[in-house]
Amino acid sequence: MRIGLLGTGPWAQMVHAPALSGHDEVEFTGVWGRRADAAAKLAGQHGTRAYDDVDALFADSDAVAVALPPDVQAPLAARAARAGCHLLLDKPLATTVADGAAVVAAARESGVASVVFFTARFQPEVDAWITEQSGRGGWFTARAQWLGSVFTTDSPFGASPWRREKGALWDVGPHALSVLLPVLGDVRKVTAAAHGPGDTAHVVLDHLSGASSTLTLSLTAPVAAAGTTVELRGEAGVTELPSSANGGLPAFGRAIDALHEAARTGRPHPCDAAFGLRATEILTTAESLLGERTG
Repeated sequence: MRIGLLGTGPWAQMVHAPALSGHDEVEFTGVWGRRADAAAKLAGQHGTRAYDDVDALFADSDAVAVALPPDVQAPLAARAARAGCHLLLDKPLATTVADGAAVVAAARESGVASVVFFTARFQPEVDAWITEQSGRGGWFTARAQWLGSVFTTDSPFGASPWRREKGALWDVGPHALSVLLPVLGDVRKVTAAAHGPGDTAHVVLDHLSGASSTLTLSLTAPVAAAGTTVELRGEAGVTELPSSANGGLPAFGRAIDALHEAARTGRPHPCDAAFGLRATEILTTAESLLGERTG
């Protein structure tokens, strides 16, 4: 599969480009970025070419991987889909429902496959745990804590304008939803949302299964308090999300495999653009509740 890369930032440098250039089943077509000099540099590091014209990259590719802010990703993803490219997208798919719906519509109309890279869903230990717990059922409640220190350390993601504007709700909220929804079922209602310290957001969800869940999301946690916890409680007892020794790079390799399989078979992946849109809908509702509390 010929795959082009859109984006040149830290995530593209650390994960996307190395995974694409090192994948046995991928021809790394080239790189397009909003800064031509950055695209040329990243392309040179991985033995591919830089594109000034994004449509030319679409024409030379079977698929595109996107490492761009969500407000930039969504319109380019829809454009790529209309050009016949399969989509390997980052989370969040979009930060407005309209933008996310446009991507889903373009993919469906063009008949292209899509996968959204929710990192945890492509880590083997986490994926196996989700499958096991969703098969058990009978869950009563869950709590998910995604606490990062992006804005309290020298993280390369700390300078990201969209993260500064949208905060943890939109950056790590999609990760929490990607784990909870396949186990507890879709969200019937966002019951409550409240601000915590810094950009911290607390969200309460009511699921169709009858279970409830609470999310605590932050990019401003103290370093000593950072980490991820997901705990389920129900008829089967108590279980916690396992840690994974696999980082973003091998997980992205598995996301490439998933896109290839979805394109080959025509079977939608569980983390396709439609799932990404559902996460956007839930987070949009939570964001509106947070706004009401501060308005």
